Amino acid sequence: MLHQIVAAATTVTFPTATLAEPSTQQQQQQAQNIPTNKAPTSAGRRGCQTDTNPSRTVVTCTQELRKYNPDGRLSSVSATANGVSTSAVRNPSRFSPPWSYLTETSDSKVAWNSLVKAVSAVGGGVEIVELTDEYLHATVPTEFPAGLTYDDIEFVLRPDDNIVLYRSVSRTSVFVYPLTQPVSDKNSNLKRLEKIRDRLGWVEMGLAQTGSERI
Repeated sequence: MLHQIVAAATTVTFPTATLAEPSTQQQQQQAQNIPTNKAPTSAGRRGCQTDTNPSRTVVTCTQELRKYNPDGRLSSVSATANGVSTSAVRNPSRFSPPWSYLTETSDSKVAWNSLVKAVSAVGGGVEIVELTDEYLHATVPTEFPAGLTYDDIEFVLRPDDNIVLYRSVSRTSVFVYPLTQPVSDKNSNLKRLEKIRDRLGWVEMGLAQTGSERI
């Protein structure tokens, strides 16, 4: 296509540049060229793998358990993940306060045994995969979005303080273009924890987490 510009009785002719939309293959290649650890969809997470196409990105992270932390603490929860943790003090939307077991007992061993039973009875396909006198790790198939991987649930007993710390997070997050937040778990991690605590009759040591209103 040619355009003409007329100035001082002189005609100048030049070609018009046409910008083509990148093809689907090009978009996929561009997405794959971004290293997972530098992609915004895995910001703040560790041990991640990313599956991307032009309409959605799926990020699965498997190295966020306590055993990967040199300080032995539970991990926080990134804004790019679904879940809650007593360690997420810098991210209010992912923070949930510790539980006190003193409403049941002052004996930490009794409290811990009660917690193990409550976790085992929570349903949904839960499986305890690691258990010590002060640490519990369980997995349960992710409820929302359906058809993904697992949610990791961790509990840590702090007998000197009469409390239990915890973390429940979905390994996999789904991002649908143009959203920059993961598709919501419909608060399934939080609701599962509340179900466990209600069964125990324990109390939260702070303001309760109300959950997300994201889709």
